[in-house]
Amino acid sequence: MSAMKDLVEYIAKALADNPSQVNVSEIEGESSLILELRVAPEDMGRIIGRDGRTANAMRSLVRVLAAKQGKRVTLEIV
Repeated sequence: MSAMKDLVEYIAKALADNPSQVNVSEIEGESSLILELRVAPEDMGRIIGRDGRTANAMRSLVRVLAAKQGKRVTLEIV
């Protein structure tokens, strides 16, 4: 499961002005996984993107990776 966490962290750090404050935590259930992405408040706009496009693209990538493993993943930006 850490591949998904690493992917989200890598993308978020590349987008953020303050990569040291990027934090991704995993909450694992039986058949699902929740990834919580935390960034500095000033980077929130960069991570979400215009009309949420960047966030939705990250969610899509993680969903595809999870589907290959037979899991369900939710990416929450906190």
